[in-house]
Amino acid sequence: MLKVVGLSGSPRHGATEAVIQAGLQLMAKYPGVETDYISLAGKQIRPCEGCDYCKKNHCDCIFRDDMPALTERFLQADAYLIGTPVYVHAITPQLMAFFSRLRPVSALTPERLCSKLGAAVAVGGTRNGGEEAADTILIHMMMSRGMNIVSGESRGYIGGKVWSQDKKELCREDDALGMETVLGLSRKLVETALIYQRGKLLSAANQ
Repeated sequence: MLKVVGLSGSPRHGATEAVIQAGLQLMAKYPGVETDYISLAGKQIRPCEGCDYCKKNHCDCIFRDDMPALTERFLQADAYLIGTPVYVHAITPQLMAFFSRLRPVSALTPERLCSKLGAAVAVGGTRNGGEEAADTILIHMMMSRGMNIVSGESRGYIGGKVWSQDKKELCREDDALGMETVLGLSRKLVETALIYQRGKLLSAANQ
């Protein structure tokens, strides 16, 4: 079974959540694929302070908030469709904090992330409001943790980009062009992950 997690880095329930769930719905139609959805809305995630407690003591982060449970749930997946709303030409502080707190995993057990596949989606209130910049930052966050990137399809390029027009979940119907980039990206992500999983199984069988 292949597991795909959709992660919304929005502090609210609305457009980003609806877009990510649309991608998950498409991927769930593939045989042998299980999906899960994680929202950072309402979660308490203190950003990493670079104290090196995890590295010095070879343990999890010293902070006790919602992140440990989110990390374990996140690591159960093989592939990720990660979305962010765009407020200031970047990913949200919640998503930045989330990736900063994955430091113990990438520093102490990098093998837990090095075989994962990730794809980026940005949702903006205006058509050219920084979606591509946010996708780029999100891709860099995933690469900083050792993950492998799946790029977008034609017109999507580095990732999905949706114009919400501040209409929340209605953007799925109002921005057909943007949703095309997300669904194409989702299709490529799940198919790449299935091929990768099959390759690992064949490799293990031949050893």
